[in-house]
Amino acid sequence: MAEERIGRVKHYFSKVGVAVIELEKGTLKVGDSVHISGYTSDFIQKIDSIEIEGERVPEVKPGDSFGVKVDEKVRENDDVYKVEED
Repeated sequence: MAEERIGRVKHYFSKVGVAVIELEKGTLKVGDSVHISGYTSDFIQKIDSIEIEGERVPEVKPGDSFGVKVDEKVRENDDVYKVEED
């Protein structure tokens, strides 16, 4: 599996398990897998939905800040990598 760093976590809403991610490069769409890595975070998950300001969107581009439901706790400034399936 190849990985490319595409952004970082800007905020985490612990009560609902949602990470706000700022996409720095590339694109990310529903169905893609991401690897979130940081001081205490290290997991891979598939993106089931993406929301920008409460609206579901199928894809995001560089400069977008968006919310995704995450399986584990993340922290601000955790790195986000797009996982390319071999």
